[in-house]
Amino acid sequence: MVCFALSCSKELESHKPTDDDPTVPQQVTGVSVVNQNGKATITYVVPNDPHLLYVKATYTLGTGVAAETKASYFNNTLVVEGFADTLEHEVKLYSVSRSEIASAPVIVKIKPLVSPIWLVYRSLQFVNAFGGYNLTAVNSMKANITIEVLKKNVFNEYERDNDKSIYTNVDSILSKIRGLDTLSYTFGFLVKDRWGNKTDTLYKVIKPLYEVEFSAANFSTFTLPGDAPQVTNGAALQYMWDGKLGWPYTSFTEQAAGGPNPHMVTFSTGVTGKISRIYIRPFPEGVRFYYLSTMKRFEIYGSTAPNLNGALDATWRLLGSYTVVKPSGLPYGTDDAVDQATGAAGFNWEVDLAAPKVKYIRIRCLENFAGGTAQSINEIKVYGDPR
Repeated sequence: MVCFALSCSKELESHKPTDDDPTVPQQVTGVSVVNQNGKATITYVVPNDPHLLYVKATYTLGTGVAAETKASYFNNTLVVEGFADTLEHEVKLYSVSRSEIASAPVIVKIKPLVSPIWLVYRSLQFVNAFGGYNLTAVNSMKANITIEVLKKNVFNEYERDNDKSIYTNVDSILSKIRGLDTLSYTFGFLVKDRWGNKTDTLYKVIKPLYEVEFSAANFSTFTLPGDAPQVTNGAALQYMWDGKLGWPYTSFTEQAAGGPNPHMVTFSTGVTGKISRIYIRPFPEGVRFYYLSTMKRFEIYGSTAPNLNGALDATWRLLGSYTVVKPSGLPYGTDDAVDQATGAAGFNWEVDLAAPKVKYIRIRCLENFAGGTAQSINEIKVYGDPR
């Protein structure tokens, strides 16, 4: 118990000033300021004073909130941040002793540059997408920001939509919202930071594009010169859209006969339409989806009138370049339960929204999981607006 009492006494004492010396520490000198986006870096000369413990800056944000930041006597700079305007602000620098005695303040004037939240706000871009919209923005400062999305509630009042709001610090922001009907929606967008600063609210009318699955009954093979041949033991290109899983109901090109270059297959959707996404279910070898000829890196092209000589020329438009990522990251040949479930569910590959309407689809495998260029596709579905 004596030991316990002593330890408690020491713990309590540790929160007191290290001494009771009433000496006022010397002020910092030679102060200079570098104004930055939403903040300022203040540099100064640390006094040669044995009583000094740290330097403290106090200031008031535009929201009226008092703020402070500290720097050890080992440092000669500190950063004051949290400003959302470009007005002049007053910062008070105090030298503080080991007894928590503060010097008289040194008054410093700062004038921050444009806050990151306003830079992000001014860069906001919106594109109507199939079943929703795409939001993009640039966060060049990589600031911790929130893009708050507001929607109307049953009282016709705007409230935050947590599912659509974005919390990030990446430099290139992309948010794809899906699952909306083809109606007109008005959403509000504003940008906030961790100090409670926020921008104005930008209201945008969003009208999602119409999307349905293209009817596979209209699909047909359209083999062109240069397309890779199917293996000779049962696979066929048209099995990609037959609705059947497993062998031999799959498209499976032959590496030897198709050569070492990227393998291509081509088919017609039967209609000319704007494509939103293409669903691909890879063919599994047993329970291994990320194996052998499953495509790892590939491209999808579209055309309305392809060159019949098979050239991948200007008659084709690149709809997208894609990479399949194995969720577990396990070595080649080993799939865990999540890998198997993800592969069995298949992948939806979104198409460039700026791409024109097309009728013919060409899939070009750059690399499969075995390191070759042969490709296998168990099932494929095409979505978009075929009207």
